[in-house]
Amino acid sequence: MARRIAIVATLLLLAVPAVARANGDPASDYLLVQSSFLPFNAKVDPAAAKELTDTIRAANEKGFKIKVAVIGSRYDLGTAFSLYDKAQKYAQFLGLELSFQYHDGLLVVMPNGYGYSVGGKPDKRAIAVVQKLPPPGKEATKQVQGATAAIRKLAAAAGHPLPASGSGGGSSKTRDRITLAAGLVALAAVLAAIVFWRRGRVPARE
Repeated sequence: MARRIAIVATLLLLAVPAVARANGDPASDYLLVQSSFLPFNAKVDPAAAKELTDTIRAANEKGFKIKVAVIGSRYDLGTAFSLYDKAQKYAQFLGLELSFQYHDGLLVVMPNGYGYSVGGKPDKRAIAVVQKLPPPGKEATKQVQGATAAIRKLAAAAGHPLPASGSGGGSSKTRDRITLAAGLVALAAVLAAIVFWRRGRVPARE
């Protein structure tokens, strides 16, 4: 009996952190160790998620530091659910939570629009940029795509324009050149094979 009680007590203790985490503000935990927070229990197209990650990385490399919280529902806010559909207020709230470790740009995306803060404080110029963007709606993939578009607009407005692709504008050109080179090599190999084949059929002169 004592052993069973000990096991139950251990399981309860292990469950406490999970419960506390679920009741808190999840994005504030995730963004301490990564650059983006995506909606819980939502299907996001992998290509869109990768493009967002690549765009954040490109922005950081250009000197435009930014993190992103994509909020698809009240559930994604934990105990801060009252800030749902209030992207700007949540951007300041979340930015303040992160400010003891992170002091740069924070983009918040919600179905009805966008919010932006720096160190928990509003940035009027950046807010004016994101307020011009159309709301992404309730589909998770479109929210993520909206975040990517917003980062590009913000970076450009701040004097840090990004390449056309989140993975770098030169990479697609490089791939095209590699593909072309491979095709030329293959063509040369075929022509060489034809030449050798024809030479092999020509009868030797006496």
